Amino acid sequence: MREAFHEQLDTVFDDLAGICKLVEEAVAGATEALLTGDAELAERVISADVAIDRAREKVEDQAFSLLSLQQPVAGDLRTIIAALRMVSELERMGDLSVHVAKIARLRVPNVAVPEEIRPTISRMAEVAEDMVSRVSQIITGRDVEAAIALGRDDEEMDQLRRTSFVELLADDWSHGVEAAVDIALLGRYYERIADHAVSVANRIVFVVTGTNPRSVDAAGA
Repeated sequence: MREAFHEQLDTVFDDLAGICKLVEEAVAGATEALLTGDAELAERVISADVAIDRAREKVEDQAFSLLSLQQPVAGDLRTIIAALRMVSELERMGDLSVHVAKIARLRVPNVAVPEEIRPTISRMAEVAEDMVSRVSQIITGRDVEAAIALGRDDEEMDQLRRTSFVELLADDWSHGVEAAVDIALLGRYYERIADHAVSVANRIVFVVTGTNPRSVDAAGA
């Protein structure tokens, strides 16, 4: 009975890793649409969000079934609850990718990102996509060290966010309020994708060790 239970639990985590792959594709597609002004690609990213929503529902159904039928205790209960929270975070990452794609679509036939701030936004997108990819591996391998490292690497995203604000608030900004709002929103969307990735990674640490990394960091501070 317990062996079957843990096989079902492993399936839940395999599905979580699969959702990560969908989110990674969404981030990449939304970014390409944003930087090229590709309306068709933006539409595909927006439409594909349905697949992430359905995958989330599947994970939730599996987790609730395990809770109701298996009555897990201690570590197993912790793992199921963490999975439910992780799938919510992953879905939100998909939603944020849709927000990026919608800005891209809104500005067609123009490109939403002015040329001089393009390197910063491009790098934010690269960091976000890399973090999502690493989360998939962290989930699959229950890799605590990689999860902790991901949290530390989030500092680059925070710095890029600050850089984007400096650029759009500069005296020589010549692209108007509309473009400034777009850049502010895009920075927030990519930053939040990274934040959710760190949160998912922290939940893996909690599943494996029973310790919340953020709590440890706060105590150490």
